Amino acid sequence: MSARLWELFGRRGRGVLVTLRRDGRPQLSNVDYLAEPGLIRSSTTAGRAKVRNLLRDPRASFHVTTPDGGAYAVAEGTVTFSPPAAAEDDATVEELVEVYREIRGEHPDWADYRAAMVADGRLVLRLTVDRVYGWRP
Repeated sequence: MSARLWELFGRRGRGVLVTLRRDGRPQLSNVDYLAEPGLIRSSTTAGRAKVRNLLRDPRASFHVTTPDGGAYAVAEGTVTFSPPAAAEDDATVEELVEVYREIRGEHPDWADYRAAMVADGRLVLRLTVDRVYGWRP
């Protein structure tokens, strides 16, 4: 994995997750993410097209670019999911709190956030990165 290209992901940001539809065409989703070398995490819900696509075929690509479009990186790998949030203190909700906190900072009402994660049946999407390619001058 190219460390120089991986730097374009930063610790957090917004990127484009690419999954495969049943007919083979790409489905793209803008997502906020948290990254560390070899892993990209995001919050989602079970009913989303990206989740249905990834449960059928866990291969995914994740694209980021610089604000001026002068460089880009794509991470390729496979996705796994946490179990759906089922209780306000379960492991999934704890990981969702961590992801939120690292992306956005402190939430004004963590109890409300935790309850919403359970009500939504939120999951953590985890892209394990096998390969990074792109262009950076």
